[in-house]
Amino acid sequence: MIVTPASSIAGHRVVKTLGLVRGNTIRARHLGRDILAGLKNLVGGEIEEYTKMMGEAREQALDRMVANAKELGANAVTDVRFSTSFIMGAASEILAFGNGVVTEPE
Repeated sequence: MIVTPASSIAGHRVVKTLGLVRGNTIRARHLGRDILAGLKNLVGGEIEEYTKMMGEAREQALDRMVANAKELGANAVTDVRFSTSFIMGAASEILAFGNGVVTEPE
């Protein structure tokens, strides 16, 4: 499966557009991570625990988007974007979305 933020794929042409494909996940903060993050906030620097958590969430959302594209019969997803939404005090949604397409080599 080709996944790209571009609207076209070099060496391929779109033969069918299947429409919007998406995948999401909602992740909540963890008390242990919050304590470590609070300590890191005092001294500054990257909060690796949250960086890792958000990276895992993006990968899961991307995997779910690809699964949705495959269900529709796509072999590529173009115009891929990510969105993050605040759900509640300790949770965020990560949404991956794009355009499911069928391509063939030129």
